[in-house]
Amino acid sequence: MKPVRCLNLDAVLALLFAGWGTGLAADSSARATNALPVRQLMSTPLRDPSVCRGPDGTWYLTGTVEPFWNYNEGIKVWHSNNLTNWEALGFVWKYGASPWHEKYRKAKKPLWAPEIHYLKGTFWLTYSLPGWDGTGKTSGCGLLKSTTGRAEGPYADVQPGERLGDEIDASLFQDDDGKVYFLWHSGKIARMKPDMSGLAEPYHWLRTTTTDPNLRHHSGLCAGIFGTNSFDHVGFEGMFVFKANGRYYLDCSDECDGRYSCFIATATNIYGPYGERYEAIPHGGHNMFFRDEKGHWWSTFFGSDDGAPWRERPGLLPVVFDSQGKVRPQYSTRPPGSPQ
Repeated sequence: MKPVRCLNLDAVLALLFAGWGTGLAADSSARATNALPVRQLMSTPLRDPSVCRGPDGTWYLTGTVEPFWNYNEGIKVWHSNNLTNWEALGFVWKYGASPWHEKYRKAKKPLWAPEIHYLKGTFWLTYSLPGWDGTGKTSGCGLLKSTTGRAEGPYADVQPGERLGDEIDASLFQDDDGKVYFLWHSGKIARMKPDMSGLAEPYHWLRTTTTDPNLRHHSGLCAGIFGTNSFDHVGFEGMFVFKANGRYYLDCSDECDGRYSCFIATATNIYGPYGERYEAIPHGGHNMFFRDEKGHWWSTFFGSDDGAPWRERPGLLPVVFDSQGKVRPQYSTRPPGSPQ
């Protein structure tokens, strides 16, 4: 089986300079990652950004707020009518009321990686809490429903008595047939009950059909999650699923030669099998994808390593599908950050 290859940055540079022509010096030592066509949304520190569009065309943004590694209370949301100018709605929910939160609140754990989704006539927020005892085994994630249909809530925990999923980094995916799936961490997914009150089945753990044993293409955490000789995973955290061109795209984060990147594998069935993974967005790990009102595809971006254009600020990156259906950054003649 053919091993996965990390993105060739020299090739990216060649594409970049060929596309822009002028405005950047074609220096062979230039760092392609700093030339990603990514636009920062605001200067407010935010990790793991998530964006969705409401029924009236308004855009909503959330993510992990400061302090990232200590108690940060809960979930904040911003809104915009143009994906450029963002206004804060403030805290829409603070964790602690659900019985399963008690040990996390006492340990002053942060809330991580909330995502905002609009489906079934209302807004939903997924959320995660890292292990109250400092281990991954006690981490957990849950799901909130807006009881008013508004993005500002108020929100109710759909399963307050216990965590909906173990580990972290929860997300939602609604398929074309209306079925909704709860997904989390590194490839775990389960169909939800029609009323969204809980999981309708045991989870599936999605894997790839090829392996990549090169340790430089994996986080040091992978061995503890999957086993020391298991390399058939897309990534170790930050799971997200979307559908395009009749295929399911499974997006997870992994490290590749020091880059915290977005990796993707695809399948024709929601549960797989998923094909060979590839590094879709260098330095773009823990992201999600969405389409704007004109049908253009975007990835969120925040920067989590020293090679990124910035660190821990929300941004958007335009993406396209190449001739093989792979997701790639959309380099063009406009400089990063210019209006669409």
